Amino acid sequence: MNLNPAAQLLRWENFMDQAIQEAQIAFDNQEVPVGAIVVDENFREISRARNLKEAAFNPCGHAEIYAITEAAQKMKNWRLTNCHLVVSLEPCPMCMAAIQQARLETVIFGAFDKKGGAISLGFHLHNDARLNHQMKVVGGVKGLECGELLSRFFRERREKYNSVLSSR
Repeated sequence: MNLNPAAQLLRWENFMDQAIQEAQIAFDNQEVPVGAIVVDENFREISRARNLKEAAFNPCGHAEIYAITEAAQKMKNWRLTNCHLVVSLEPCPMCMAAIQQARLETVIFGAFDKKGGAISLGFHLHNDARLNHQMKVVGGVKGLECGELLSRFFRERREKYNSVLSSR
């Protein structure tokens, strides 16, 4: 489905709102607030997920990994060609590699992650000609809102940690 750029951005913003809802659930469960949605070529949701590293005791428990895995299982195909991933935080190198392996067409992310995001760190897996798949990346969609949720999460964690230290 081809939409003009303004209509397409509006669709991505709507899906980003849903990714932010998933991130808020993660926040409420003391997980780093990241949410992800996999969408098909007709802008239908296939899967959604949030970070679960703490609850699952899983260092690979990122929202992107869970959303990709669920989408592949639902579609009964690991190749998610013509699908898009909407995620509230710039994917890390591990997730960007998983996205590349899943053959997703587009990654749309909210907040940039200068300390952990693949692209911000210079890992341009999305357009590396040495790899067998390239994808489009759109960053900064509702980035301020996504970033504020992350900032609030880490601010509250630091305050809680400092409170425990000062009560000793």
